[in-house]
Amino acid sequence: MEPMTNEKPILKVLRDKQISHGKVPWWMMRQAGRYLPEYREIRAQAGGFLDLVYNPEQACEVTLQPLRRYGMDAAILFSDILVIPHALGQEVGFVQGEGPKLGVLDISKLNYARYHQTLAPVYETVSRIKAGMAEEGFDQTALIGFCGAPWTVACYMIEGGGSKSFEKARYMAYQEEESFYELMDLLVEASTQYLLEQIKAGAEVIQIFDSWAGLLDEDGFRKFVIRPTRQIIQTLKTEYPDIPVIGFSRGAGSMYLPYVQETGVDGVSIDPSVSTSWAARVLQPYCVVQGNLDPVRLLAGGDSLVLCVEKILSDLREGSFIFNLGHGVIKETNPETITFLKSLLS
Repeated sequence: MEPMTNEKPILKVLRDKQISHGKVPWWMMRQAGRYLPEYREIRAQAGGFLDLVYNPEQACEVTLQPLRRYGMDAAILFSDILVIPHALGQEVGFVQGEGPKLGVLDISKLNYARYHQTLAPVYETVSRIKAGMAEEGFDQTALIGFCGAPWTVACYMIEGGGSKSFEKARYMAYQEEESFYELMDLLVEASTQYLLEQIKAGAEVIQIFDSWAGLLDEDGFRKFVIRPTRQIIQTLKTEYPDIPVIGFSRGAGSMYLPYVQETGVDGVSIDPSVSTSWAARVLQPYCVVQGNLDPVRLLAGGDSLVLCVEKILSDLREGSFIFNLGHGVIKETNPETITFLKSLLS
């Protein structure tokens, strides 16, 4: 892996807690995706969604597409949080128009027999992205690797697919603690190994996505969000102390502060429900804040977008800050609106 540098804007913010030359660095969650016509072309060629994820050439290509259009300050690996249960042996598929579908969970059958072999194409994708960025002149662009947090991944594994409430997962967490902790411990180890391999392949920043953290009460949040995230970060920092970690515990509300204080994250990505003036006052003294434009504002465009971007920048840009969305780009978003967004950040 090449030597670390503090010159890339996002790395400078995350390591030095400073914004270079007054320009706020930016990228967008789900910036490689269906809103781009060039992505849809590759997706049509790939076959199934996991076929695209496990095709290093195509996954690298779609990762680089938004950089060519917009010049974001970070590329994020194109993959999916459910590659971990898939690599551990649970059946995982994606149904067009319905999202992920997972086989019935049997914890006793999860194992590492083909884990890194299954994930090897993802590691190759990271290497290809790093090389592609160098070849195409994105020398100031950081490469972000990621995983789903154990709680969020467990939600899908237990539920068997998507849900708005994940009641089966919450029931198991509260009623079948021994089995649930067994699953969580396995996911902590699997996630850690997955991230370490991404870093070896060239990832310069890690983001941990806990998209369903907001479903838990305070006790559950501390046990199933903070604790496993802290365990992962402690191991990553032991091996790679200079690799920054951003945590995204969507919907955490008042638990954002203990999340920041107790997990060891270098940055926290906040969802649109969080007051930016509160985040500036309460969170920025502890770590970098990332966020938090409502993706629907981006979809809507116009004055609504302008006013919201101005408010976010006014509240957060004087501290350590990375501009982003509060969740992923919506597939119906007009690509030209993102060009307009970039002009607002200049």
